[in-house]
Amino acid sequence: MTHKSGFVNIIGNPNVGKSTLMNALVGEKLSIITAKAQTTRHRILGIVNDDNHQVIFSDTPGIIKPAYELQNSMMDFVKSAFDDADVLIYMVEVGEKELKNEAFFNRIIHSEIPVILLLNKIDKSSQDEVEEKIEYWKNKVPNAFVYVISALEKFNVDSVFTKIIELLPEGPAFYPKDQLTDKPERFFVNEKIREKILTHYKKEIPYSIEVETEEFFEEENIIKIRSVIMVERDTQKGIIIGHKGTALKRVGTESRKDLELFFDKKVFLELYVKVNKNWRSNDKQLKRFGYKD
Repeated sequence: MTHKSGFVNIIGNPNVGKSTLMNALVGEKLSIITAKAQTTRHRILGIVNDDNHQVIFSDTPGIIKPAYELQNSMMDFVKSAFDDADVLIYMVEVGEKELKNEAFFNRIIHSEIPVILLLNKIDKSSQDEVEEKIEYWKNKVPNAFVYVISALEKFNVDSVFTKIIELLPEGPAFYPKDQLTDKPERFFVNEKIREKILTHYKKEIPYSIEVETEEFFEEENIIKIRSVIMVERDTQKGIIIGHKGTALKRVGTESRKDLELFFDKKVFLELYVKVNKNWRSNDKQLKRFGYKD
């Protein structure tokens, strides 16, 4: 049997289930998931290997109209997903009628590469509504293969994977066969901590922070980690820490438990909070955190 390989890039509006889908396809929780929009900031690869295939899935930020430089960089990750895709997954949910960027939508419907349109969260809809939406999207994106799924329940995900394999071009592996992702360990430490902040803090706080892991030492029986939570203002620092440090302690405890599951090893985690003013609009800082080349 010939070997197939390629990039399968997932795009769509915020909160349609892109990260949940990639985690289901890869079989690992690589992308963090919360109920808040803009949870995913980077383009994250998840690699599925067997003897005859290498499928490189790519989770991307939800498509928005950028309001500051960080969001411009996030949309650049989406643009890059169009450029190198061998198969494009356009993900929507029941009740949704358009992409929040007309230029991106035009690229989808005029795509020369295969497009799979996934209608997600069908477990929250009636059969009549689902059938109506299938017809709507078949007319809206006539070049797409349309599937209904529940990424959370993993309903019909296997059928989608089978179709992906069918559409992939023949070619050699792009990455070593034992590689799961393109991101280093520190990236996932940062993301697990950021996930807890998105979960427990409200309003602008989760969007104003960045996490940087300064130390990551892996020993035989333990991983010792020191990470810094960056905020934009002094008032935000106080909110992150909380009364007598209780809020920060909760973030640290929950992050450590997740990291122990992720790395399958005992973790010692130190968390600190620093002010890094206006980092979201600073090109130098965005480069430092991996949002710009």
